[in-house]
Amino acid sequence: MHKFGLKLWSVNKNYIDTAKKLYDENIYDYIELYAIPSSFDEYAALWKSLNIPYIIHGPHFMHGINFSFEDKLNDNMKLAYEALKYADYLNADKVIFHPGIKGDYRQTAKQIKMINDERILIENKPYHVAVETENLSLDDVCVGYSPEQIKYIMEESGAGFCLDLGHGTCAANSLHINYLEFLKEFISLNPYMYHISDGEINGTTDKHYNIGKGSYDFHKLFSIVPENSIMSVETAKSSKDNLDDFVCDMKLLREYSRNINN
Repeated sequence: MHKFGLKLWSVNKNYIDTAKKLYDENIYDYIELYAIPSSFDEYAALWKSLNIPYIIHGPHFMHGINFSFEDKLNDNMKLAYEALKYADYLNADKVIFHPGIKGDYRQTAKQIKMINDERILIENKPYHVAVETENLSLDDVCVGYSPEQIKYIMEESGAGFCLDLGHGTCAANSLHINYLEFLKEFISLNPYMYHISDGEINGTTDKHYNIGKGSYDFHKLFSIVPENSIMSVETAKSSKDNLDDFVCDMKLLREYSRNINN
């Protein structure tokens, strides 16, 4: 039986009561909490009060971390240790980080090793960036898009691995190779856990659609994911007042999970 997680941001106090209710109803098994920088003092105690298991997701490029550039080292360390503070306080046994954008995966490995925390998981990325900004174009390449880069970062830094199935699918499409075979290469690295959402089966940009709203083949995805895996559900939430979308996602995912051998 897979364990499924609810993905929230640390500032999402609007979902706290509903999150607790759904956990008590056994809708999901843990919260993956994205640690927004400078949010600890205001929000950490609220999450602690729920008495729910946590995995922490550290900030990524859009909130200031890019491990793939040496000149970002000081900022990276400061933001990474804020995420680790959340993990300490909430007794989270894993902390996920993105490898970076545009830079050198070997620099990423070096900086992750410097942090020296056995809880760290590195997450694979799509090939191209998803959002154009002042500093990024849609042609810019993400670090950690391939099994080879992820393997190097793991071996050099001691980090574990979080396999984002959507990111892997997008990268395979960008590289014009079979996405299932590409995902199997990632799975050979023994991921500690997975991220799952729906998307466009031939797309190159992850969409984080709700389950059933895209064209991913979940029968095939669940057929290659090992039994009893840990899977965070990274899907859209249309309401600020409830988590009804997530409840529907969980119903479908548990059905796929149960029926995989039927």
